[in-house]
Amino acid sequence: MQKEPVKSSLSTSPEVRNSALGRLRSHLKRGHVYRREDLLGDTNAVDRHLKQLVDAGDLEKLAHGLYYTPKSSAFGRVPPKDEDLVEAFLRDEEFLIFSPNSYNSLGLGTTQLYNKTVVYNHKRHGIFKLGNRSFEFRLKPRFPKKVDKEFLFVDLLNNLDLLAENKDDLLAKAEKQLSKFETSRLQKTVSVYGAGRTKKRISSWLRETQSSST
Repeated sequence: MQKEPVKSSLSTSPEVRNSALGRLRSHLKRGHVYRREDLLGDTNAVDRHLKQLVDAGDLEKLAHGLYYTPKSSAFGRVPPKDEDLVEAFLRDEEFLIFSPNSYNSLGLGTTQLYNKTVVYNHKRHGIFKLGNRSFEFRLKPRFPKKVDKEFLFVDLLNNLDLLAENKDDLLAKAEKQLSKFETSRLQKTVSVYGAGRTKKRISSWLRETQSSST
């Protein structure tokens, strides 16, 4: 495998260190993701200096106006964390990152593997490439801070038409899985995050379950 050529870092001479470029470089923290506007206070020639830092390998350009200060480990360069990338891109801390592969943990017989990372958020919609990663941003009015099995179950039913699975088989298996959930917790989750069709479906299943047990 051909190794990526190593770029030489900028000179650390006193002249460079004391210049606006040197001051900007000294403020960069390894492993951090920056937006262009985050760096405006350190230089009056931000675009020229950013290009110099990218050319020298002190910064990596991830997308328009988005940069990463590379961090190294014993195994090579460490990519930026997904959370840091998305937060800088959105300029917002309100988002949820997960993979549709997480649905496979519900025990519904789903087997498909999805090569995508989904970001529920309040600002952007579409597929965006950030560095070497692509993220599918979806606008959602509400989402939890983290994924649990109840949310995954509700979200799977919300996105049933987008999954590469047999829809009828999946619905039949999902209905049989209701007993694995605490009813009150599932009802609360579906009331907050469920689409209209999902709310009706789970409500109907629960009524049938209750009537059959009496």
